Amino acid sequence: MKKELLKHIIRDFHLAPLPQLKRRALVVPVDTGKIITLVGVRRSGKTSYLFNLIEDLLGRGVPMAEILYVNFEDERLDLKTEELDLLLQAYRELYPDVNVEDCWFFFDEIQNIAGWDKFIRRVYDKGTKNIFITGSNARFLSSEIATSLRGRTISYEVFPLSFHEYLSFKEVTVDLHSSKSIALINHHLADYLRHGGFPEVINYNDGLRNRVLQEYFNVMIYRDLLERYKIKNIPALKFFLKRLMSSATKQVSVNNIYNELKSSGFKIGKNQLYDNLEACQNIYLAMVLRKHTKSLVNRELGEKKIYAIDNGLLNALDYKFSDDTGKTLEQTVFLELKRREKDVYFFKEKSECDFIIKLGFEVTEAIQVTATLSDEKTRKRELRGLLECCKVLGLRHGLIITFDTAEELEVDGVKVTIMPLYHWLLADTVNGE
Repeated sequence: MKKELLKHIIRDFHLAPLPQLKRRALVVPVDTGKIITLVGVRRSGKTSYLFNLIEDLLGRGVPMAEILYVNFEDERLDLKTEELDLLLQAYRELYPDVNVEDCWFFFDEIQNIAGWDKFIRRVYDKGTKNIFITGSNARFLSSEIATSLRGRTISYEVFPLSFHEYLSFKEVTVDLHSSKSIALINHHLADYLRHGGFPEVINYNDGLRNRVLQEYFNVMIYRDLLERYKIKNIPALKFFLKRLMSSATKQVSVNNIYNELKSSGFKIGKNQLYDNLEACQNIYLAMVLRKHTKSLVNRELGEKKIYAIDNGLLNALDYKFSDDTGKTLEQTVFLELKRREKDVYFFKEKSECDFIIKLGFEVTEAIQVTATLSDEKTRKRELRGLLECCKVLGLRHGLIITFDTAEELEVDGVKVTIMPLYHWLLADTVNGE
């Protein structure tokens, strides 16, 4: 019965037209001979990316019969570890003349099946080398890849849309030398800061967008956290998540949240809260930024700041995040740095600098983020934090990102570039810049 169901699923995909989807900026090679892993938050566009890759293969002349796509979130699939081979049996019986070594396998959200890694390794070692997998859980993928698939895979993270991708989806042409174009770009940037970059919702109205984003959040709670991590204390988890998300761009203290829960009558261990925080990172709901320090112990156990995966998700949860432009800018810069695969920390001694970038052991950049420098008190504070960071770390140049200010100055031997957010987000992605 299950084999017949798998045949129906395989054939249904082969007979249906591929959806017409926008292209993402991420470039994933297809002829590496490695297992390609795409991992990221739910609804960030991993499945769409697979469909784009399949479309490219068809364009190269690969027959559809040599492409196998299976979405393991399909509610009809209830496969146990030992039943995964039924998938290959069903495929071979449908296409007995196809040589499996020439095939292209696409397995979506495969971490839903226990023991998936051993199955993938067997397919890779004895079948095709053209395997693409996706997952919404960094820990499950990274831990299993590190053991069974080491040396066989290349991993890529898929985030919600960058601002450049957002403009592309909106069919906005970018010209950084045109005042009219820049005005239109900033109009869309204001929307992007509020609404975020989940691909499905960018053209929805506010009411529908919020309902859909709230549903994303609920699925993360009930399917990714409660089911996968076997969390039993639902009221305490919801309180923890509310505190965590409302702390976006701020330092987070699990000990303080524990004391708040305890004083509110919740019974939960502190270690469970640390586990909850790790789980939130694993499913890409939240990300932790560590303080720059030479001590590995202090870096891991010391002060941390929290960032959410998407501004729109924060606003849909009614945390009024968009009311604070400075925080939405900081969130946006952090997420873009992660998309650019930067090794990023925050600096804090007498003053604070939002982000420093490391390349190996060397600090290469210092970035401060603020909505505006028009207020003299704010200007002094932001410059003070940036300059202290540059002097302590031996940098001769620092960057301040604002919403709309452009300026160059030199203070105490440090060259400071003040740059509008739109320019920082787009300059490296536009030809001629």
